[in-house]
Amino acid sequence: MLTGSIVALVTPFTSQGNVDFTHLEGLVNWHVEQGTDAIVAMGTTGESATMSHDEHVMVVSAISELAAGRIDVIAGNGSNSTSEAVHLTERMTHLPLAGFLNVNPYYNNPSQRGLMAHYRACCDASDLPQLLYNVPSRTGADLQPEQVAELATLPNIVGIKEATGDLTRVAKLRELCGDEFILLSGDDPSGCKFMLQGGHGVISVTANVMPAVMKKMVSAAVAGDADQAYAYDQQIASVHAAMFVQANPIPVKWALSLMDKLQPYYRLPMTEPELAQQHHIEQTLKQAGLI
Repeated sequence: MLTGSIVALVTPFTSQGNVDFTHLEGLVNWHVEQGTDAIVAMGTTGESATMSHDEHVMVVSAISELAAGRIDVIAGNGSNSTSEAVHLTERMTHLPLAGFLNVNPYYNNPSQRGLMAHYRACCDASDLPQLLYNVPSRTGADLQPEQVAELATLPNIVGIKEATGDLTRVAKLRELCGDEFILLSGDDPSGCKFMLQGGHGVISVTANVMPAVMKKMVSAAVAGDADQAYAYDQQIASVHAAMFVQANPIPVKWALSLMDKLQPYYRLPMTEPELAQQHHIEQTLKQAGLI
């Protein structure tokens, strides 16, 4: 339920800045049709940092309802404030979710004791499984494998989204956390190699625009078919690069707007790409046959 090709779903907005539920429905249905294994709702790519708690819960609720059991839904529940993370977890635990994605507390730079207390409180707030989310480029703090192993002793902590791009961590995490601990890549360019070294899937930005090919690549990589996995990965390598020419989710939302999947609206401080980046994204999508 928490493995395979998982999309870090964008949140469409209207020109008035409200959640665009019409396009959201279209995205959910598209991922079901394309074979995506699960949706992460209200993660980094969903612009969760710009959403109120009410909006956050509303979007997760809507995606869960739209999914209607056809695709698993994982909800972002993290915060730099433990009380806020617990509050979000409590408000969403009744929803039909496969689990939660809990980002490492940002800005505060807590001690190991503080980290343990933070995640323990989140685990106490729900019986659902929870994935750690290590993204030091966003949080300013890097969960080391030894820390992950200690956190993995907590109830409900079943895996990690590892977004450092450091492939040496796969073997170390397997060694320290065991074969049952779920290892997901959160770095699209290195995701294929991550899985071929023992990872169980990806939580992907690129899957927003190329879900079917991403699914095929993930399936091949998890099965250990390196030749097939690399062949699919080569098809999407240029798209991987284009999706990170500026901070996520700026490029991917622009790409989806070119594909007529949503309107190109963001929540400040996110804004549309610079003109040169717009042209680059458009050219990349044309070369990939997406527009």
